[in-house]
Amino acid sequence: MLQQTRVETVRPYYEAFLRSFPDVAALAKAPESQVLAMWSGLGYYSRARNMQRAARAIAAIGVFPADYPQLRDLPGVGDYTAAAVASIAFGLPHAAVDGNVLRVLARLFNDDGDIGSPVTRRRFQELAQTLLDPRHPGEFNSAMMELGATVCLPRNPRCLLCPVQSLCAASAAGRTLELPIKLKRTEQKREALSLALILRGELVLMRQRPSDASRMASFWELPHTDDLTGLQNVVHRGAFRHTIVNTVFEVQVSTATLKRTPRGHYWMHPQEASTPITTITRKALTLVNVTILG
Repeated sequence: MLQQTRVETVRPYYEAFLRSFPDVAALAKAPESQVLAMWSGLGYYSRARNMQRAARAIAAIGVFPADYPQLRDLPGVGDYTAAAVASIAFGLPHAAVDGNVLRVLARLFNDDGDIGSPVTRRRFQELAQTLLDPRHPGEFNSAMMELGATVCLPRNPRCLLCPVQSLCAASAAGRTLELPIKLKRTEQKREALSLALILRGELVLMRQRPSDASRMASFWELPHTDDLTGLQNVVHRGAFRHTIVNTVFEVQVSTATLKRTPRGHYWMHPQEASTPITTITRKALTLVNVTILG
């Protein structure tokens, strides 16, 4: 949940998620729609799907994997997660390198390598492995991550409080704020959306995204005005922006009425807890003061 998401945002989701799925077995046997509904609003929904796939794999073998290769084989688990779990949970000597650790290493060694480059990342991974204390790998990894998260900050590093400032080559060279280097940037795209909010009492007209959609597969959303014919009493109610990865959506929201229910659309209650709703739809409903859960 904390990948690309702030702690303050995650906390209520985390607590609610654990209440619904207190262990691996509960998560493994839950309907995917319920898991996505509990995750709705956090974004990057492949994380939720992969976590459930991993839970099902663990349930199938009957035990949580206790070595790096087995951890790495779990759906959605990459080098960093496998190393973090292996070292912290099982005391295995694997260096965990996340964005915070990359920043610490770049400054500690005054390294100009582009941390967006796979070559640099592999080199930093090898460097972290040479620094790792094999007697206390979990504590070492936790300390490196905490150092980057609380002291070696991106914009306002707290160098005077840093326990390794005397060893920091970037600090000695006066280059702390120049590092790390990340050259590759993806240009943002903009996309216009016009949504229709059509109410029937407490019910809202929605449609479900295809199960094979590249984005937000199987989530429910408000229909686009361009996809509906026969709209009446159209009233513009407001607008907002929503960013997904490198696309900025410029969303216009209008209320309207329809005489007939279009094919492939359904009347749903927005407070249905087991229904995964897109974040854009949540924002649109909130904009027009339609009550939703979460």
